Amino acid sequence: MTVIIDRRFCGPPESGNGGYVAGLLAERIATTPTRPAVSVRLSSPPPLDRALTLGGYGSLVLLQDSGRGIASASPAPTLQGELPEPVSLAAAQAAEAAYEGLNGHPFPTCFSCGTGREPGDGLCLRPGPLGDGTGRYAATWTPNEVALPFVWAALDCPGGWSAGIAGRPMVLGTMTTQLLHDPMPAQPHVIVAWPRGGEGRKFLSGSALFTAQGDLLARAEATWITVDPAAVRPA
Repeated sequence: MTVIIDRRFCGPPESGNGGYVAGLLAERIATTPTRPAVSVRLSSPPPLDRALTLGGYGSLVLLQDSGRGIASASPAPTLQGELPEPVSLAAAQAAEAAYEGLNGHPFPTCFSCGTGREPGDGLCLRPGPLGDGTGRYAATWTPNEVALPFVWAALDCPGGWSAGIAGRPMVLGTMTTQLLHDPMPAQPHVIVAWPRGGEGRKFLSGSALFTAQGDLLARAEATWITVDPAAVRPA
């Protein structure tokens, strides 16, 4: 089948938001009790506004552009990394005031967290540091749309900010997400993200989606790659 990533769902101005694109592939993966998560590897910037080939179903899904690999997805085991405690809606709202993207965003067009997007067009997440010494970031999200690509997009960028995207542009390399329960439309949710170390050009993050009452809905782990902004434009 073919898919077209609409420009609405960009990250950098000329390529798709990594989390959203990964979620498109995850929709076609059949998870199992022993492999309830989905892992997606992005190998090239996802092109916008042109037909791409999305092939496979079940245990392996590939996204290609005229035979060139863009992304691949497969089932993954339960995420075992440490999961920080949820934070209150009020604490997440307070953290948003310190969102570093307000003072300089590497990709202001980003569907998930871009400062150049309007509510209803983008997710308009504003993940900011909690300032409690843990390195955690938090943001609120009241979803209008709760399809899987939107959940992946919501878990994506907060992890990048916790990993240190401010001042050094990074793009998503891999993302593994485990969905426990669907978020609820028009209800406030809290996203918490945290750094998981790094080496060289690679930085690791975790993120989790909670209800306002602190119930876990989904969690993710990601690898981020530092880049020259010009390098994220598709060929």
